[in-house]
Amino acid sequence: MVTLTAPESLETAATAEAPTKVDLADAPVRGLNQDLHHAVDGQSWTVANPGGKHSLAVGITADVTVTIDGHAGYYAAGMHQKGTVTVDGNAGVGLAENIMSGTVHVKGDASQSAAATGHGGLVVIDGNAGARCGISMKGVDIVVGGNIGHMSAFMAQAGRLVVCGDAGDALGDSIYEARIYVKGTVASLGADCIEKPLREEHLAELAELLEAAGRTDNPADFRRYGSARNLYHFHVDNSTAY
Repeated sequence: MVTLTAPESLETAATAEAPTKVDLADAPVRGLNQDLHHAVDGQSWTVANPGGKHSLAVGITADVTVTIDGHAGYYAAGMHQKGTVTVDGNAGVGLAENIMSGTVHVKGDASQSAAATGHGGLVVIDGNAGARCGISMKGVDIVVGGNIGHMSAFMAQAGRLVVCGDAGDALGDSIYEARIYVKGTVASLGADCIEKPLREEHLAELAELLEAAGRTDNPADFRRYGSARNLYHFHVDNSTAY
């Protein structure tokens, strides 16, 4: 799981060096990503006129700050490893897919499958997230300021999903050991997902996650959901004799 930092980490970091500006009205996305793959720690980048282009700022391995000034298309900040990517707009399908560490912050809404298969890091979505948010998450922390769609946290193995709005149908279907916190209503729970007690240690971790996302919600207003641990344990009554 991510080592959480102060909410200032979600904003563009000030550096001694002036930010590098890339205007995608003229420059190709491949050129942007190649330059980011050769970036060094401490640099900051601004991407102008993203125009909903796909695969922006993917595979970053240096501790840099990237601000996308507008809407991003599919798979923005995919395979993210270090630094911070901020989308000052909405993001399409597969935001921060397979994120390993670092921070990805969307100031608008995100489409389906946000942070899919994420192993670590922090993904913050200020608005709503579509269906399958956190599908097969493996350690990533996700904080959504609005609602999430159906089948979110499907087969979620590890990590934390925090929803400050409502959750759609089949939340946490076939969940393993991820933890889900929802402030609003849940349309329905998926197979083997149940409500669990919200103890002091959960309130503490939830407060830390909300602070890292720059939010002021009261942790006591949330409910916790997780695995009943029935689906993935063998039971003799489920066996078939041949």
